[in-house]
Amino acid sequence: MQVLHGLEQFEDMNLLVGSGTSDDAAIYRIAPDLALVQTVDFFTPIVDDPYLYGQIAATNSLSDVYAMGGRPITAMNIVGMPADILSVEIINQILKGGADKVKEAKCALAGGHSIKNPEPIYGLSVTGLVHPDRMITNAAAKAGDILVLTKPLGTGILTTGIKRGLVSDALIDQVVDQMCRLNIPGQIMAERGLVKCATDVTGFGLLGHLISLCRASGVSAELDSAAIPAISPEVIRLIEEEGCVPGGTKQNLLTAGPNVRFGERVSEAMKLLLADAQTSGGLLCCVPGEHLDEVLAICSDEKTLCKAVIGRIGEKKGEVLISVN
Repeated sequence: MQVLHGLEQFEDMNLLVGSGTSDDAAIYRIAPDLALVQTVDFFTPIVDDPYLYGQIAATNSLSDVYAMGGRPITAMNIVGMPADILSVEIINQILKGGADKVKEAKCALAGGHSIKNPEPIYGLSVTGLVHPDRMITNAAAKAGDILVLTKPLGTGILTTGIKRGLVSDALIDQVVDQMCRLNIPGQIMAERGLVKCATDVTGFGLLGHLISLCRASGVSAELDSAAIPAISPEVIRLIEEEGCVPGGTKQNLLTAGPNVRFGERVSEAMKLLLADAQTSGGLLCCVPGEHLDEVLAICSDEKTLCKAVIGRIGEKKGEVLISVN
């Protein structure tokens, strides 16, 4: 959000969530009992298959709405393609992948915009709906909330391993399946009033997104490293034996460093996993203790890839926001 520094903005009391807290999407109230959730996201291919690329990019875009507790209602394609290099058939497969995910989300694909671009980019602008009293933000965590993660970590490391030819076909299928899973539980938790604070774990890694949440909420957090799930034990092996760590993950760990206190038992590989730049990651939910069983039941009903209790929110502790034990 540094690029927004100093920009003059129109003050509108109906803008309930803007850019100030580095949240996942904006929320704008249009009636006492109704608000819009708005987001936009796109990226370059992370897999070779054009259809799967479209699915992953669309899932990632829709996730921002779910992370705010919203129900996606419309989506618009954002497309930049080297049309002189990629065939119409390949571009169509990318768009088909995205369209199928939008349909799965019971969201209307309303159009979009395309340009010529030297490198393929694809994503969505998504609009959702949420009740203003049931919205989820990253600024509403309370001391005592329990941290629940709905997808295991390691997509950044594994996709780097895929590019280097170090990952088995079975594990490739597993990581692609994970990146294509919609974060629908966020919408359900919000509609039932169970969770007020959450974020999805994407490019800044678990640590980066949790730091933003702690700052926005004025709290701290404690993580149990033994409870942090990886997609596969292969993730740790790739880090330790192959040095298979993307540059974004290394930068995330460096940036998070001043705000994290690691215990002695936390390995270097675990530190990198916690900072791993995720694509279409899961939800990190701050759950009041009295709602934990119901939230875990929703995760089970929606077949989330994990429902890991990985720590809890605490009172603010000076400049150190996260302790990892």
